[in-house]
Amino acid sequence: MKNKSKRILGIILFIFLNLMILTLFYNNSNPTLAMQHYQEVNFSTGFVTASALNVRQGPGTNFKIIDKVYKNTYIRVFAKIGNWYVVQLDNDTIGAVSSDYVRPIYPSTGNGGASEDNSGQENQNLTEEEKKVLYLINQERTKNGLSALKIDDEVQNVARTKALDMVKNNYFSHNSPTYGTPFEMLKHFGVSYKTAGENIAGNSKAESAVTAWMNSEGHRKNILNSSYDYTGIGIANSPKYGKIYVQMFIKK
Repeated sequence: MKNKSKRILGIILFIFLNLMILTLFYNNSNPTLAMQHYQEVNFSTGFVTASALNVRQGPGTNFKIIDKVYKNTYIRVFAKIGNWYVVQLDNDTIGAVSSDYVRPIYPSTGNGGASEDNSGQENQNLTEEEKKVLYLINQERTKNGLSALKIDDEVQNVARTKALDMVKNNYFSHNSPTYGTPFEMLKHFGVSYKTAGENIAGNSKAESAVTAWMNSEGHRKNILNSSYDYTGIGIANSPKYGKIYVQMFIKK
């Protein structure tokens, strides 16, 4: 079912892009110029920098405004036509926005080269699923006026180890039979910190895991804790839960 939905979205996007190009052809009376406007992009998520950004039916100010997105919002970016990005919003609206007010965030593939998260730090060593969790967590923090969390490589290693340990030893708890509490585990791996916290979840996808955290008072407090500035995210396949998600937070 999921693959079928992706195929349908792909077909819709293909038609949409080609309609845009045809419109440019008629506007410019030059098919070669129109085709040159279309470019692939090497990232999949953009960060809105304008206070309010118009989403239009096509790549130009002559197209009708169909929606708006606001500062610090994340949008999915498919392609670029001239000075416009083809984007998809959280409500599934597909349109075009000026590229002047969208900052590239994540690469479209895991080996697409260096990229920056919304804190400007490179996260090319994260898996796509880990990037998704980071994106969703930082989106929640941004909505609440907080700074984005940055990935700490040492904490990242601990979070991944904890996720694998939970699956291997078949437990669901903050206390590991192998490493002890999250605080003991961080110290065991030589991580220095002033304060720390941990969220864990068993779920089939990143969106559901983060939603569950945000609906839980204790987990939500960790996510929206203004004292935390670094994080690590570990995900492991689980025969019981689908996937185990571990996010560790620290203040250096």
